[in-house]
Amino acid sequence: MSNESLYVRRSPSFSAAFAAANPEALQAFGAFNNAVFADRELSVRIKELIAVAAAHITGCPYCIEAHVRKAKTLGISQEELFEASTVAAAVNAHSAFYASVNALNAYEQEFVPGDDLYPRSALEQIGRLEPAAPEAYAAFFDYVETTLRPNRLTAQEKLLVATASAHVTGSAYSIEIFTRRLRDTGATLAQAAEAVLAATALAAGGVLAHRVHTIAAYEPQL
Repeated sequence: MSNESLYVRRSPSFSAAFAAANPEALQAFGAFNNAVFADRELSVRIKELIAVAAAHITGCPYCIEAHVRKAKTLGISQEELFEASTVAAAVNAHSAFYASVNALNAYEQEFVPGDDLYPRSALEQIGRLEPAAPEAYAAFFDYVETTLRPNRLTAQEKLLVATASAHVTGSAYSIEIFTRRLRDTGATLAQAAEAVLAATALAAGGVLAHRVHTIAAYEPQL
């Protein structure tokens, strides 16, 4: 089996070959992406921080490279980018942690067919997990709060990144928790919406960026 990397830069790029399949859709995404990453309710700076964070969740190497480079041209430091990525990591962990409520309910069979799988009441049930591993339980919340503490990024900036990242993970619990906390910083609904749109662009862009891998897998002789 070849040890060739699955993700390499190719010249000419494979992406043009994929564009012919549906050029209108790719053009529409490009227009959407350009509209999202413009100065509006949020600056391009915070949007690029969100983009880098979201790209760390999707794991797209092309998105990470493109948005880190864009961020660097905006004067965003490596330390600021690292802070944004640590928020993304904490939110990813947060989403997994809160899914434990569903796991606990499933294990204890505390549900009936037709029950809401994501009730708001579950947000208060998370404490049921503490007796199973009290030290790890406390350490988890300390980890999240330490990550969200303002440093090079403000508390509001970190919560913008967190809210956007929660939409990438798709956790209803994390979206609820971080959006509420973002609101409490004084952020407007328009700002929250722009953060979510930046995350949306990265989620879609991450999938589209992998099209070069699709072509390489479909036509390995190229």
